[in-house]
Amino acid sequence: MPVVGGVPWVTVADGHGAEPLKALPGRRRTLLQLGLAALGVFVLVVVGSSFAASRLAEREAVNDVANTTNLLATAVVQPAVRDSLLTGDPAARAALDRVVRESVLPNGIVRVKLWAPDGTVVYADESRLVGQRFELGDDQLAALADPQTRAEVSDLSSSENEFERYGGKLLEVYRPVWTPNGSELLFEVYGDYGPVQQRADGLWRGLAGVLATSLLLLLVLMAPVVLRLLDRLGAAQRQREALLQRAVDASETERRRIAADLHDGPVQDLVGSSLAVSGAAAALRADGRTELADDVGSAAGTVRSSVASLRTLLVELYPARLADAGLAASLADLTRPLGHHGIRVRLDVDHDAATALSPERQQVVHRVTREALRNVVKHAGAETVVVSLHLEPDAPPGRPVVLDVADDGRGFDPAAPGSGSGHIGTHVMADLAGDAGALLQLATRPGDGTRWRLALPGSAS
Repeated sequence: MPVVGGVPWVTVADGHGAEPLKALPGRRRTLLQLGLAALGVFVLVVVGSSFAASRLAEREAVNDVANTTNLLATAVVQPAVRDSLLTGDPAARAALDRVVRESVLPNGIVRVKLWAPDGTVVYADESRLVGQRFELGDDQLAALADPQTRAEVSDLSSSENEFERYGGKLLEVYRPVWTPNGSELLFEVYGDYGPVQQRADGLWRGLAGVLATSLLLLLVLMAPVVLRLLDRLGAAQRQREALLQRAVDASETERRRIAADLHDGPVQDLVGSSLAVSGAAAALRADGRTELADDVGSAAGTVRSSVASLRTLLVELYPARLADAGLAASLADLTRPLGHHGIRVRLDVDHDAATALSPERQQVVHRVTREALRNVVKHAGAETVVVSLHLEPDAPPGRPVVLDVADDGRGFDPAAPGSGSGHIGTHVMADLAGDAGALLQLATRPGDGTRWRLALPGSAS
């Protein structure tokens, strides 16, 4: 935690108060954002639909090749299978091979195998496989035990697929067939995977076309609605800004009117009364009535003190010097009454720092200084106060203008119940700083005085 003179800083306001009104985006920017959002949705849905189309096409292709295999098995292959095929009869194998090449392979089939239940290949259109024995998989054994047709996309990783690993994935279908004497064989075919991709591309093009048309239509329908909503929001924001400005102007006008009424009415009356009472005191003293003259003179002093308090209140209600003579003069007006309380004041205002602030932030500096000095008079018991406004390169980023108000008074514990951090004036300063985007910090402890530090953005920020 940063420290000053061994006393840590306590952050009272971090500049994250009420956020300024944000300008509404322009019509062109809104339409561009809407178009980009639609494009993003289109891309996401196209990717998803592409995956879905691929899966759907694969499922349909598997079903198709399964149906084709069932038809070929019952109408073509099983009638051509002879009992002697199980004993390796070349004539039986040649007859089946002729049927397979004429009636099976032309149907998008790239490999045909007939298995004995023990895993021996009794026929294959790839002659190098005939007579080899492989361990049947669980699905193949299940198809034999419970006669059924099973179809899937094969990964071709088994040793039996040595001669099929040339064109990527294949569609694998197997089902049982029987020889004339009832011996069971497993009929297995591998279908070409190419039609799956063709079917997926067709499905994707259809989905993409429908999707693009739907999104474009939605965009065309939404654009006028969004633009009309922007117009209404813009009108509402302008109305809100106008109302806020009217409220500020009305407050300023009312403060000015009250200040003028006090100046032209009660203040002038009290000044006249003070002069009259002072004259009466002088006359009594001239007549030798000293005791009564002292009492009347004390009353005149009380009236003059009330006039001074009212004039200070006028400065607080409407700091005309801030608008007329600038921030330095208005700060001088705030520090001047401290001399009546026996407090020495040193004021140091950097012209560049004062001119770097917008009129609204000059008001913040004025009011925070006023609250800090009021606390000095009421609570600090200080002998000296230093008020400084300067540019500080080491200030928080974006807040180069720094106001320091430091006194050598009794200080306090910010964490203690009922301490300065709980005073209404402190809350007022925190709200002012937060609304202006400023950083307000406090460094104090019993016996070490009090220092307020306000860091504000310049008018260019």
